[in-house]
Amino acid sequence: MNKQALFEIGLEELPARFIDDAEKQLEEKTAAWLQKNRLPSEQLTVFSTPRRLAVLIDGLPEKQPDIEEKAKGPAKHIALTEDGEWSKAAIGFTKGQGKNVDDIYFEEIKGVEYVHVDKYIEGVSTEAILQEFKDVILSLTFPKNMRWGNRSLKYVRPIRWLVALFEEAVIPFEIEGVETGAGTKGHRFLGEEIILSHAGTYESALKGQYVMVDRSKRMEDIKQQLVDFQQSKGWDIHEDEELLMEVTDLVEYPTVFSGSFDESFLKVPDEALITSMKEHQRYFPVHQGDALLPYFVGVRNGDDQHLRNVARGNEKVLRARLSDAQFFYEEDQKVSIEARLEKLQTIVYQEDLGTLADKVARVEDIALLLSDELSVSAEEREHVERAAHISKFDLVTQMVDEFTNLQGIMGEKYAKIFGESDAVAAAMREQYMPKQAGSASPETKVGSILSVADKLDTIVGTIAIGNLPSGSQDPYGLRRQALGILQIVGEHDWEIDVTSLLDLVIDYYKQKGLGTVSEEQRRADIHDFFDARAAYLLRKEDVESDIVEAVLVSGVGHYPVTRQKAILLSKKRNDSDFREVHESFGRVLNMAGKAESSTVDSSLFEKEEETRLHDVHLDMEKEFRNYLATAQVEKALETLTLLAAPIHEFFDNIMVMTEDSEVRANRLALLKSIADTLYVFADFHAVQWKQHN
Repeated sequence: MNKQALFEIGLEELPARFIDDAEKQLEEKTAAWLQKNRLPSEQLTVFSTPRRLAVLIDGLPEKQPDIEEKAKGPAKHIALTEDGEWSKAAIGFTKGQGKNVDDIYFEEIKGVEYVHVDKYIEGVSTEAILQEFKDVILSLTFPKNMRWGNRSLKYVRPIRWLVALFEEAVIPFEIEGVETGAGTKGHRFLGEEIILSHAGTYESALKGQYVMVDRSKRMEDIKQQLVDFQQSKGWDIHEDEELLMEVTDLVEYPTVFSGSFDESFLKVPDEALITSMKEHQRYFPVHQGDALLPYFVGVRNGDDQHLRNVARGNEKVLRARLSDAQFFYEEDQKVSIEARLEKLQTIVYQEDLGTLADKVARVEDIALLLSDELSVSAEEREHVERAAHISKFDLVTQMVDEFTNLQGIMGEKYAKIFGESDAVAAAMREQYMPKQAGSASPETKVGSILSVADKLDTIVGTIAIGNLPSGSQDPYGLRRQALGILQIVGEHDWEIDVTSLLDLVIDYYKQKGLGTVSEEQRRADIHDFFDARAAYLLRKEDVESDIVEAVLVSGVGHYPVTRQKAILLSKKRNDSDFREVHESFGRVLNMAGKAESSTVDSSLFEKEEETRLHDVHLDMEKEFRNYLATAQVEKALETLTLLAAPIHEFFDNIMVMTEDSEVRANRLALLKSIADTLYVFADFHAVQWKQHN
């Protein structure tokens, strides 16, 4: 008969941000523990609220399955002595299996006879094994732990009660003096302590005590209540999965309510009001279309009684928050942008890289270098220069000091108030985009240039002073910023070589005399760092590692083209028609490494195959490079394939390593010149081609 087991860890209030991961850990570690202990089950259901983590195991047997298995020992010639007696190896093997030599028999495996014995292991009772489940509870990990009282255990929060049931029987064990039982606690204010009659009654019993233990059901309940509010009020409550998840993990019995605030606060930018509501109070803002309304929706941890009083209390707290935001907004407008810029000179950005004002000056220089590389118009260059110059002024405003997530956003608002152009104002916000991998990129050219320049300065500067990310450690977010640069370059299809751009900024840092790492080391570190980020993006598109290595042989280059090359080669590796082409390229690359020069003297050619290969290479090279320069990658590769036939003819009819040193060197030079062209596309030698016959 299949049975149920329940384990619940009763805790003081858990931080909401810990619950999702804790739930996943509990499920994964329970499954692994059951497998390790040979306990089959039909279903695992995990539960969580701010005060508890629990798992219900369905379909457990009365005991572990019995095991009948065959144990293999030493080979026969080792198991028997020359006298035909059992050796120490055979005797030791049988003892280790709980058997004796009388139980031995031989079976042949791949022509060799080995000692075997049959083993029977009787399953242990499930109830006895479940007493060790405390190991799962103690194995859960959290971002932060604490000790309480005089306890030695470090855990996320103090353990206040433990439930451990196998059907209706208590499974006995204790953790730090807390013994298991059948008693659990309902809602802190609305419920009471109850004794569970059976493991399977857990969810329904606690619902009667105003606790919805199923996290997904709790979330769905909140979502439905929000929908009902929208329909009854005629409001738009925009979906916000992150906020929804957070409030789900803040309550045990959710009830949605609404409140209002004075319309005069709507003069403050929406972003500041929304931040006050969401970040500080966990309220859902209310809109009508795109217009923010003077209302909010909250989720109460309790029932629907006295909701008007609840709303009034929340309105009072929010009023204070919004009053602060209004004050900061009005005060900030009394200080000019130029006055803000002077304050940047007093704020240290990084000890080895100077102040925030120093960083702004570097970003301005790099933005102009980038503008020249992109050949922007005179007007755009002027906007870039101004945007870079004032890019960080909002960091010293009271609004951003209070709401740090509004950096850039308030920069745009204030820039417009102080009369900056739309292009410059938009760049204030767009300089921080994309905020994370895959999120929206800047839309404007000025904003895109400023964003890339700012990120380049941060990355090159940070690595130049020895702060290269390692392992999972990336405190300055350099990986995210490098991905942002590649995303912008790719989405806007900039005809710019990222590798050359990096060298440009590295040289700029050298001219400024900045950095503590040697120039050679920082150059290598920066290029390797960007290559790794490009490789990460390509692998996310299911490009194989060998293809990634092949296209990054000379660095990131023009990233949109590099990406196209990778995707094309990933297809070609499975194309049987490409086999001969690949083989021809491999023959060239194998020999080219022996060349000392790529300068070819056609007067030294002795055979027609040399002349033909040289002529085909000269004829196709310019066209090949033009195709790449215009991002026509497929045509570029098609042009390269023109070399395949003459390459095979060359190797089939010519001895490259001839005794004549001058002719030999010239033939090697010819191959090297072709190899140099091949490497412009990729290192074909790195590609492990998968041919299908």
